[in-house]
Amino acid sequence: MEILHLMVPIAIILVIIAIVIFFWAVRTGQFDDLERQGYNILLDEDDEKPAAKKETDKPDEH
Repeated sequence: MEILHLMVPIAIILVIIAIVIFFWAVRTGQFDDLERQGYNILLDEDDEKPAAKKETDKPDEH
């Protein structure tokens, strides 16, 4: 029964920490856009922009 004097305060502290982290996440907008990640897999990423030619890619004019 002596362990309850240690475990109850630890459990209360862990619950308070979890509540603080949850409210921090809500306040910073972590739960604002829940559907975007689900749609990201459907988006086509094959449309890459062509790479710009560098100065070294030009043919020699000698």
